[in-house]
Amino acid sequence: MNKLSLVFAILFLGAAIGQDAPEINFDDVETLYESPPIQPPMGVYFEPDDLDDNPDFMSRVVGGTSATSAAQFPYQASLRTAGNAHFCGATIIASRTVLSAAHCTVGRGQTAVRVVVGTHLRLSGGIMHTSSRIVNNPRYNANTIAFDVSIVQTATTFTFNNNVRSLGLGAAHVGGGVAAVVSGWGQTSHPGSLPNALQWARLTVLTNADCRNRHTANNRPMVFDQKICTFTRVGQGICMGDSGGPLVIGSNVIGIPSWVIPCARGFPDVYDRVSSHRAWIISVM
Repeated sequence: MNKLSLVFAILFLGAAIGQDAPEINFDDVETLYESPPIQPPMGVYFEPDDLDDNPDFMSRVVGGTSATSAAQFPYQASLRTAGNAHFCGATIIASRTVLSAAHCTVGRGQTAVRVVVGTHLRLSGGIMHTSSRIVNNPRYNANTIAFDVSIVQTATTFTFNNNVRSLGLGAAHVGGGVAAVVSGWGQTSHPGSLPNALQWARLTVLTNADCRNRHTANNRPMVFDQKICTFTRVGQGICMGDSGGPLVIGSNVIGIPSWVIPCARGFPDVYDRVSSHRAWIISVM
């Protein structure tokens, strides 16, 4: 296991058991950091084993606003374990297909994921569908979080209505200074809680050059051309549990939450750019 994978494993293990990540000896991972050391980027993934039995997690997109109905974000889906615990978001893009992040689904069995649609509440409501097929982008790299895209197809068809509908796949390259909306059930702070009500925020898209300049020298190479970034202010952004969900402009999904410096601490959030992966997504749907 290389050093970056070791750091990710330590951080994800801390999240998986609902506790702060154990202290890292930065002398062991100094090649990943500038001085002073900061946390490396990590996929905004939250392992929810026994989540709802942990009082620390019974209490949002950080700095977000609560959705008031499922009809407000009818394209939002929740990826769940067999025990109905949310671990990542997803976007409905067809009658049996949702778009998510590869770091959410890699290593999971074809029928191990449940897809819940038609609710803005994490702990109640909605319709659950069992997955029948998971396809991760074959170029996904767990060390660099490149090509962090997957699709999940369900065994049963979604019933489209006011609470359930699909989005188009953004085809145009989105530049800087554009407003987009992100939504998810991720932590409201890090460390922090997963909310019951879906959270959303209006964020500003950055150019990739601006995004790289705002990150440390060690993390800039991970802002690939196939990524897209947002930043509006300190205290607002995506966090653990928001992975895979929708970054939206109008009726199109343009980004898939991929990695952050957790969370909302002044560094841009990084997504996979849907327009860069659109041809691959369509080819495997």
